[in-house]
Amino acid sequence: MKGLRLYLRSRRAPVAIGTAAGILVLMWVLWETNSDSPEAGPQMVVLSILLLVAALTMTLSGPDDELDRTAALAWPARRALHLLTALVLIGGLLLITQLTGARFGPMSLVLRDTAGLLGLTALSAAVIGTARAWFPPLGWTLAAVLFPQGDNLLGRVLTWQAQEPSSRAAAVTATLLALTGLTAYAVTGPAPRAPADAASQ
Repeated sequence: MKGLRLYLRSRRAPVAIGTAAGILVLMWVLWETNSDSPEAGPQMVVLSILLLVAALTMTLSGPDDELDRTAALAWPARRALHLLTALVLIGGLLLITQLTGARFGPMSLVLRDTAGLLGLTALSAAVIGTARAWFPPLGWTLAAVLFPQGDNLLGRVLTWQAQEPSSRAAAVTATLLALTGLTAYAVTGPAPRAPADAASQ
């Protein structure tokens, strides 16, 4: 248990989880006070998922780049479990809202977008580093929410985050992103930080 506590602390997990919970409370209050519908709108749900994923992005790397690559620890398994835990955490937080007067769902949409955005974030962390890993999910998701396209297959793929929960194209896209990100992050870990970024930690 001591090792787990040290790992969570080194990954700033308490701060990230607290931030994620605070974000969801804020989004819940905004919907509860500004809408008569008990079901949160799809755009609100997608944006909430995006913000929760962004809040947990800081946990994808620790303070020591070299330690993240030492062969003394089973990093691939730890990284994979880390991402799966993040998926369960976000899904669990949004599932709790099903018991309230402002429900964020359906859970099929929550799981699809959470898995896809976590995968995209993990892939970004492996390629450009954790500090900037939230940029691609943010830009892509905002574009998808603002300009959803459903008339053709390419449009549904490019705006998969904003598609109906029943969309097969969106589900396949999210699954591919989730698996690609999981594999890349588990195998290689986060990209090393630039000296300036490392010095600011």
